This record gives sequence, C-alpha cells and structure tokens, in this order.
Amino acid sequence: MKSEVFGCRLVQLACARRVARAAALLLVLGACTEQGAAPPTELIQGDGADASEVGADAPDAGDARGDDDAGEQGDAAPDVVPEPAGERRADVVHSFGTLDVEPFQEVVRCVSWTLNNDEPLYLDTVKLANNGGYHHSNWFVVPEDAYPGDDGFWRCSSRDFDELEAALAGTVLFAQSTQSFEEEQRLGEGIVIKVPPRHKVVADVHLLNLSPRALETELRMTLGLVHPYDVDVVVTPFRLSYLDLAIPPRRQSRFTGDCALQNPYRRVARRDLDMKLYWVLPHYHGLGNYFNLEIVGGPRDGEVLYRLEGFNAEANGKAFDPPIDLTGAQGLRFSCGYDNPRVRSVGWGFGDQEMCVMLGFADAGALMDATVLTGTELVETDADGVEHFSAYCAAFGLPKAEGQAYPSDEERRAELYVPDGDVGDDGVDPVFGCVDTPADAVAEAPITLDSIHETVLMPSCSFSACHDASAPAAGLDLKSKSGLHERLLAHEVRADTTLALVEPGAPDRSWLVSLLSKCEPVTADGTVVAHMPQNSPELLAPGVVAKVAAWVEAGAQP
Repeated sequence: MKSEVFGCRLVQLACARRVARAAALLLVLGACTEQGAAPPTELIQGDGADASEVGADAPDAGDARGDDDAGEQGDAAPDVVPEPAGERRADVVHSFGTLDVEPFQEVVRCVSWTLNNDEPLYLDTVKLANNGGYHHSNWFVVPEDAYPGDDGFWRCSSRDFDELEAALAGTVLFAQSTQSFEEEQRLGEGIVIKVPPRHKVVADVHLLNLSPRALETELRMTLGLVHPYDVDVVVTPFRLSYLDLAIPPRRQSRFTGDCALQNPYRRVARRDLDMKLYWVLPHYHGLGNYFNLEIVGGPRDGEVLYRLEGFNAEANGKAFDPPIDLTGAQGLRFSCGYDNPRVRSVGWGFGDQEMCVMLGFADAGALMDATVLTGTELVETDADGVEHFSAYCAAFGLPKAEGQAYPSDEERRAELYVPDGDVGDDGVDPVFGCVDTPADAVAEAPITLDSIHETVLMPSCSFSACHDASAPAAGLDLKSKSGLHERLLAHEVRADTTLALVEPGAPDRSWLVSLLSKCEPVTADGTVVAHMPQNSPELLAPGVVAKVAAWVEAGAQP
C-alpha cells in the first residue's frame, strides 16, 4: 500500500499535477455517468501534500470579499449600506413535469431548468419533492449556454453531460438523500449558495421502479432566495468519497478514509485549514447501515460531528449552527458501514451496487475533494464480527470560481431580485398534498398475496429498506416472500392500537389497511401517526390500496 500511496513522489512533479487535476474533477456527489460507470480506475493515487501543488501558482484564493488579510473571513459588508426596503426573501417553485418508468425499469436522465437571471441569486434553501421512484439525484448550476437544448428531461449522453464538468463550470446546488420523497436543504440564516448571472439548474436523476406496474412520477424544486443584504457567507462545496469499495459477502463491514486536508488546503487558500462546516449529507444505498464523520488532528481530534445509524430513506442532511470550525485540525475521517447478505462482493456503482460519499458545504478558501481510490486493507475484525477496512484518502484543492464573490454594495442597496419570465410555475405547490384513498376505489386485479407482495410490499415497503430482511422496522420483514402470510397475520403491532395488523375479513379493523389508506392514521388515544410508505408525501395509488383492502376482506388467503 505504501508504495502506491507515495508513488508520485518517485516521479516528476508533473505526474502529481496530472493526478491532482484528475482527482479534483471528482468534486461531485456520486460521480455518476448515464451508464453508471465509476470514475476512471487508471488514476494513480497521489500524496495529498505534494499533489496539491496544482494550486500553488494560483492567485490568492482567500476570502472572496476581498479582505486584505486572507486569513480573516471578513465582516458582512460596510455598515454604511442602508437596510433595504421591501421584500427580503422569495420562493421560486418549478415543476419539471412527469416521467414514465416502466415496470422493473431503471432510468437515468438529465433534467434542466433555465433561470433567466440577469443578476446573481443567493439561495439559503433548496427543496426537492417527488412522488415516487427517484433513487437519487445530483444537482448543479452551470452557465446557461452549457449543455444547450430545451429544458425538461433529456438523455445525458445526447448533450455530453458530465457531473465533473458541471461542478467546475458552476457550483454544486443540492444532492438528494437516497430514495427520499421530500427534502429540504436549509443552510442557515445568512448562509447561501450563489447562482451567478445567466445560469441554469441541471442534474442527473436516477429512477428505479421495482413494481410490475408502470410508474408516472413528478419532480418539483423550490429555490429559497434571500436578499443580498442578508448574506453573511457564500458557501463552497466539498466532497469525501470512498471509491475503492469491495464489500464482503454475508457479513457486516465498515470502510474508513483518513483525509489530511491541511496541506492541500494551505497550498490553494494560502492559509492553514480554517474551513467552517455548515452542511453535510452522506450517501449510500440499501446495504448501508452506518455513517460517521469526525475530526482528525488538533485539540478536537476524534470528535464525532455526525453519525447515522441504519437506512431509512429520509432526508439525512445535517446543518451545523453554529458551524463546525476546523481551525487547528488536520482533516476529516469518514466511515461507511454495510450489511451485505448476498453471496457475492459488492462494489461501487448503480443498481444493486453501493456508494460511500459525503457532500458538504463550508465557508472555505478552496474547493476540496478527498477520495479513496485504491489501497484498501483489512484492519481488524471486531468482537461482533464486523470487518473494518481502511485506506489512505488523497486530498486535492482548487481555487474557488470567480463568480462566487460576495454581494456588491450595489446589490445590497437594490430591491430583492427575482428573475422575470417563466422561471417559476404559478400555482404549483412546493410539495405534494395527501388525499385519503376513496372508499369506492376499484381494486386492481389480481387480488392475491403474491400480487400484493409484488405491487405494494416490495416496491413501496422494501424500496426504502424499512421492512427488509436484515433490519426490519418494527420487526416486520415484508421483503422475504417465504413465511410472509404467517408474519402478516401473527405480527404484534407495536403502535398504540387495538387493531391487528391484518384481521381476515375486516379491513376496517386492520392496522395495515389504515396505514395505507389514510393520510393521518390515528392510534387508540387519537394521536396521529405517519401513514405508509414512510416519508411519502402521498398515499399509494387508490387501486393498489384497494387491492390490499379487498384481499383482507376476502379472508386474507395465503
């Protein structure tokens, strides 16, 4: 491993520069292509300290406000600018329309939305909502002449879209938590992502339909604009990723990367590491069951900043208020854990493969990317049988884009700017409403347990890994077909209700039907609980809910 890690020290600096530039291009969540290919495997792993020379000759990338002392983040702008009158914030809502996904189909598409903004936009909030099938999506803002063509959905390959190029051409905007339906990225008061003039939103989206019935799903985005006067910090994206995954079969494992950020950061920002973390979002798939982020070096060495247990298909981004100040630290350590019940090893990728990535936003003097490309070694197997792997994490830095400067005094004096034209959709709500399943809904045929397993339980209750076989929510495995009938009828409901999960012949006395058919199911004492599927803004299609109710009414036969 050591010879691989420090290989570039044995050749000319040009090698290190080439490696650094290639790895820095990975500054996006997922680094996916339309075909689901992993980033290039021919990249040579370079030493973070030497490879970061890529930024050594760059102009001082200190605070974009233009303070003389790049080590100081600067005060908000001169107090002589009067507080503006009028509106100080606005929401712009856009529907990207619907997309059809055929039964058992996996789809990757790109989507774009031209903002028509003649002036910069400052966003402290991004909301994303869909009504099913979106596995994950990665969002950027790029110059509006990039990837030319009509807005809406399009094949990524038709315009040569590349996430790596998009991240460097503009900036990272947002990343969707795995399989979440509704998600809000709120950075904090005065903390913003900047969209330079004449830019557009672009993303690649990954959809997955695990059902034998076709899916029509809509996607909506809301941008929360704030007045330039209220901007305190324009954040910079950074990323940690563990590409060298080889998750062993039939056991649990964890993969850890130690990322020394200090030297590459100093080379580009011309000051010691002083990143202030405002937002982090981990990303793994259904086999993932653990994420941990902690500080490396300095007086707070080993301090855990964020830990996520299990997989829940919820919005798992975390905002820090106050921000986490990394001054005095050397870097960050991150870990992803997995439970792989399969007979084969699982690697990095789409579909049934896995990922280990963390997107972050920080007040920083450089864009940072830290990646485990190779060299993973088994460190230990703990008392619980969990295998722990680790590898060197190569870190690289790039100067911030010129367009990411702070608001000018002129912007701060002006009224809140909202783009003219068809940038938003009148009458479109940011999220989807919920309506109870109609009592007269017609059940889809066939009304059998096998069909319910295929059309309801697998795509909706197991898609989010809530009721899977390895760590089922409420102890109820709805994924495994074997023994399903017995589990449904014998399961002890853990909610405060007198209802059985399934009472044959009585859908009105079956807790399962209540959870699926009502937006606000209530317990015995009248407490409203979440409907199912968990985190879904809407109920399932009336026909499939009616199918479950009809099966129960007919006696809940095997």
